[in-house]
Amino acid sequence: MRSRPYLSSSPQAYQNLLPEDGSRESSSTSFSEFQYNILDQRNSSSLEAGSALRMEKISYGPEDWEPEADDYLHNPSPDDDDSLCMGLFSVRAFMNLGCLFVLGGALLVLFGGYPIITYVRSLEPSTGGAFNLGGVNGSGQVPATISGLGLIDDDTPESAYTMTSNTGVEWELVFSDEFNVDGRSFYSGDDPYWEANDLHAWATDDLEWYSPEAVTTANGSLVLTLSNITQHDLYYQGAEISSWNKFCFTGGRLEASVKLPGRPDVYGLWPAVWTLGNLGRVGYGGTLDGLWPYSYDSCDVGTVANQSKNGVPEGASNLNEWGTPVSYLPGQRLSRCTCANDTTHPGPKHSDGTWVGRSAPEIDLFEAQVDNTLLEGQVSQSCQFAPFNPYYLWLNETNMDIYNTSITALNSYSGGQEQQSTSCLTYTNQNCYEHPLTDGDDCYSVYAFEYLPGSDGYITWFSDDTPSWQYQEGGMAANSVLEVSDRPVPQEPMYIIINLALSTAFGAIDYDGLEDLWPVHMYVDYIRVYQDPSLKNIGCDPDDFPTAEYIALYPEGYANPNITTWEQMTDDAPRPGNSWLDEC
Repeated sequence: MRSRPYLSSSPQAYQNLLPEDGSRESSSTSFSEFQYNILDQRNSSSLEAGSALRMEKISYGPEDWEPEADDYLHNPSPDDDDSLCMGLFSVRAFMNLGCLFVLGGALLVLFGGYPIITYVRSLEPSTGGAFNLGGVNGSGQVPATISGLGLIDDDTPESAYTMTSNTGVEWELVFSDEFNVDGRSFYSGDDPYWEANDLHAWATDDLEWYSPEAVTTANGSLVLTLSNITQHDLYYQGAEISSWNKFCFTGGRLEASVKLPGRPDVYGLWPAVWTLGNLGRVGYGGTLDGLWPYSYDSCDVGTVANQSKNGVPEGASNLNEWGTPVSYLPGQRLSRCTCANDTTHPGPKHSDGTWVGRSAPEIDLFEAQVDNTLLEGQVSQSCQFAPFNPYYLWLNETNMDIYNTSITALNSYSGGQEQQSTSCLTYTNQNCYEHPLTDGDDCYSVYAFEYLPGSDGYITWFSDDTPSWQYQEGGMAANSVLEVSDRPVPQEPMYIIINLALSTAFGAIDYDGLEDLWPVHMYVDYIRVYQDPSLKNIGCDPDDFPTAEYIALYPEGYANPNITTWEQMTDDAPRPGNSWLDEC
């Protein structure tokens, strides 16, 4: 039978259980003496039963222990503050709880947050309706919406949320800017809707430099200033802003309330509100080359340079006795004739596999001028087209209406070798100018156009909130002489441009009369866009006329105004092949 470990036949046996130096392990238990009673019962035949037990006493206590290096850990000083380490609200308790919170938070992030973060980072950033967030011409700002109608200024009165169109149908507001916040900046990236150009409009022989510092908001209006100050070696500074790639619309009504600059009897200024297809950026010639002012979806001679091939048709290559071609345009760059395997055409395609003809067409809300014979203010309201008719004549006998012939007449200018124009001139309200003829009678006049895109479309213009004239589809119908097809009312997503300029290319300039007026200002009270509820189409990248991917292909061309032709882009941006020219 094995004996118990604390029983032995002699005290010396217990001593063997202690460390060699005879000391015990450190303990927090205090006592004065160890007593060990060792029972030794000898099973010897020489001893009698019931013999006495021999007891021995051994004394060993803390006074006999040797000090060790870690004794202080087990024997706190009586002067220590136990409240720091003991109790529910001790420092140690809070540290323990803090550690638990940190561990719990780490586990929550690991098993909850990490999957969410991974998922969110995998999503494509949304533009929120404002195209190209953070990219070309993108400010990253998206305005608030109201009632799902679109980009509507909070200051727009509810009474303006709907209007009755010229066709008698109630249309809904889809965009507005009331310009009621003073001091807005239109430098690149500063505004969610608009961006001011900082360049020279060389294509129209402008005399001014467009500067962002020349446009702001004040007293509830957009203010564009034209000054006779030198900038970039030009003698004038003007202003131009646009909603390119930020807001576009297709069909509907564009309306602007405007006070025109200067006086109605001083000519030479060139204020305008107009629209352009989003594939072409105003002032950036490389993007417009071969796209403006086409509105064409056919594959024929109308898509090629000079509207002719090897001198055919004859009328296109011999406009006059000197053999001047009817067109100086380089041909429609993104036409229906583009090779079927082209990888750059923005699309889409027709059911027969051919591309939809794409372009940057132009519709002008107004370009203000002065009749320099009668010295009365007028507005030209027009749409530009390409390819052209012989002598730039359009079918205006049966495809237009003038609502008030006492103030509106067909414009004698109908085009040239770079554009064909359908245009009428209307006398304006002579008091709605910066300097009205009658003191105290200054006012704002409402200009607008309503249009339906496509081959059954129309455009109706308004001056002083009254219909002035209407262009009807068929005015630019197919022409057998120059062998070109129908040119429909523009179908591209259109953006808005507002500018105040000076150019002899637009008309004569009364420098003496302007000398007393510098600087001059154009004031815009508001811009509003309405659409038929059944035909709403806003955005610069609609599915049926996309632009985003194409613009992203050529960021330099859309960001560098010094690129003036498409060939200047790069070798990676060749002009697409044309099947009608057997280039595929």
